[in-house]
Amino acid sequence: MMREYKNRKNVQKKAYYNDRFYVVPNIPKEDPNSDEIFSKDYKELKKHFQIKEAYIQRGQLVIIIKPEDNKKVLSFLKDELDYTFLSEMSANDYLEQSGEFEIFYQLLSMNKRKRLRLKCRIKEKSAIESVYTIFKSADWAEREMFDLMGVRVNNHYNLKRLIMPDDWHGHPLRKTYPLQGDEAASWYEVDKIFGKEYRDIIGPEQRDPARIDRKDTKNFIRINHEVPYGAKPSKEKTVQEYQEEDGVFFIDEFKKDKSKVLNTRR
Repeated sequence: MMREYKNRKNVQKKAYYNDRFYVVPNIPKEDPNSDEIFSKDYKELKKHFQIKEAYIQRGQLVIIIKPEDNKKVLSFLKDELDYTFLSEMSANDYLEQSGEFEIFYQLLSMNKRKRLRLKCRIKEKSAIESVYTIFKSADWAEREMFDLMGVRVNNHYNLKRLIMPDDWHGHPLRKTYPLQGDEAASWYEVDKIFGKEYRDIIGPEQRDPARIDRKDTKNFIRINHEVPYGAKPSKEKTVQEYQEEDGVFFIDEFKKDKSKVLNTRR
């Protein structure tokens, strides 16, 4: 959500929010009974399971349950209430606030044209039951959740890292994980490929994607003309053209230095 514009003169002298951090207002919650289809689904769920909270938000039904019921509730939603497609599942990190992860399952009923989000919370060292046998799409989603968040999933047939290497230290999507990576991340490839004794020779990994060193001709960066590996960088500028040499005979030759950028569309 965009912040309301305020005059920002003297912004360093006086904060324009009383609180240190801007808190985005919550999206309004509506009664599940305000929608005919959601009302029926909610009543059916209440007959069979304990529902901690239920509401409609942004046109979709949100149901909060006990974590130990996740597999039974998802089976019921799929087989009895026609929510046959699990489009997404993952976890949110609330470890600092309550020591918990929030697990969510995003479901779609194509026949009803309705979306439902199922949520529950587990403690950091607890585990959630795998739902791979109900929705095949949960397979990699559960592995990714384990890999990047550190959420344990019971009875998954192949619970191992999906994106990070098997011996990676930590879980990169936790809020406590350093944005630039920790020491293990900075030296991972050097240690793995060459050994720790080469740290002083090679140096740590450059993890800033915006950094460009025009004098670096030993790695991946090439500024201006290409040069042989390890040679001095070229000072000759590269001419950028919009078509190949000789091009097509009936099309004018376009060059970047002769082009114009329009401020407004014609």
